[in-house]
Amino acid sequence: MALTRSVHPTFAVLERHLTLYRRLWQASVFSSFVMPVLFLLSIGIGVGGYVGSVQGVDYLSWIVPGVLASTAFQIAVGESTYAVLGDFKWVRAYHAMRATPVNVADMVRGHLLYLVFRVTVTVLAFLVVVVFFGGLHSPWAPVTVLVCALVTVAVAAPVTAFAASIDQDSYFALLFRLIVLPAALFSGVFFPVGQLVVGFRLLAYASPLWHAVELCRAATLGRAPAWPVWAHAGYLLVWAVVGVVLAVRAFRGRLED
Repeated sequence: MALTRSVHPTFAVLERHLTLYRRLWQASVFSSFVMPVLFLLSIGIGVGGYVGSVQGVDYLSWIVPGVLASTAFQIAVGESTYAVLGDFKWVRAYHAMRATPVNVADMVRGHLLYLVFRVTVTVLAFLVVVVFFGGLHSPWAPVTVLVCALVTVAVAAPVTAFAASIDQDSYFALLFRLIVLPAALFSGVFFPVGQLVVGFRLLAYASPLWHAVELCRAATLGRAPAWPVWAHAGYLLVWAVVGVVLAVRAFRGRLED
């Protein structure tokens, strides 16, 4: 990776990820763009025809913010597991970066900026589609882009730290089965978490995805979320900050072995 004085190392790492994505973007078109739209149509319109309304709004409009946040959540996890471990264990791209002026913090920041870019493009495209289906009811809807960017960092940072600290990809199966899948199902994406029993409701509250769903739903429907906005955003910010610290520590420990 060639660095010049005019390019900050963080942006050099971002450029590397974008260069790879430019060559491989076709592989992510279905999962990042087509599948969320198909999911919205099949669940929001198909199932919504049987469900009717939820909390005073049609099911399509109610599920839109959940699909937005869930898509960001899944991109963040998916791109912070095998990709990170692979760049350590098989490609050894991070070892190559370490031989340049790029430091560990630059690697982590560049990776997270790339994911924010990926999620931002996906969310914007999704919002354009949703407009034609009448799924947005508030001028605050564009704020969902910021919410999805925040939950991306809040989720990707700790997952990146986990991926950098293991040596076998079999651990990812446990991550997806025990954490990612339950979070996607029980974080208010498909139904209000108030319908859950108390124990599972508390687990939903602990999930960053639930907080992102609540903020997105407040933005697209134009109504106050379950908790104050600052509480939801602050919780996600804590996850992001702690995750970045852990990721930097994991990268440093891995590269100094």
